[in-house]
Amino acid sequence: MATKPTGCPMQTKETQANGQSKPFGNACPHHSGDVLSLENQMPKLSQEPIPGQKISLPTLRVVSSIPKARSKEFWEYPSPQQFYRALVRKGWETPEESIETMVDIHNFLNEQAWIEINKWEGMRKCVCGGPKLLRFRGRPQELSPKARIIQWTKWILPSLGTPPPFDRHDWTIDRCGKEVRYVIDYYSGPNEGDTPVFYLDVRPALDSVESLVDRIKLATRETFEQLRARAQPGKTGDR
Repeated sequence: MATKPTGCPMQTKETQANGQSKPFGNACPHHSGDVLSLENQMPKLSQEPIPGQKISLPTLRVVSSIPKARSKEFWEYPSPQQFYRALVRKGWETPEESIETMVDIHNFLNEQAWIEINKWEGMRKCVCGGPKLLRFRGRPQELSPKARIIQWTKWILPSLGTPPPFDRHDWTIDRCGKEVRYVIDYYSGPNEGDTPVFYLDVRPALDSVESLVDRIKLATRETFEQLRARAQPGKTGDR
């Protein structure tokens, strides 16, 4: 399911030559390749400034709306200082004054992803208080099967092609004791004025027949809704 987040907290004039918003590295630059915590798939980052850092960055970690699967707590986002340390460690040149904005975007996109996951989970009756996030993993260098197919489409029908996602996450949730994996592709869209636009494609991974059925159901529903919407103007005109 693709979604366009609204009310993005970030406004910037930094764009690519093609007019699209320029991704800041990856949406979660600290989620790949390194030795990670088994609990949250993130490296443990210090809150101390790095050598040569000119701006004092906040160390406050914002609590998300995403519940943890193994406790009654909620996941916390990295602080701007931790986020900056992650970027520097990866070797990415990032203006210090842009870090807080980048963290806002990071947090915003993750909240939107969780909203979309809950929409999917709403298709099923849950008697255990709703889904909870068990673990997650960033895979920015790996195209999902769906994203890869979309890229192949460009070679056949260039007009239907779209730029590849700038990031990918795999989130594993706890659905009443059952692990269910979701794939999230993050896309940049054309800017709306000075405001960058991002699209999320969130769907359950095809790891089970159950997830396949969910995706078929939703695709069928959306198709009928689109057909109904197209037919509506004709009905009105006949009256």
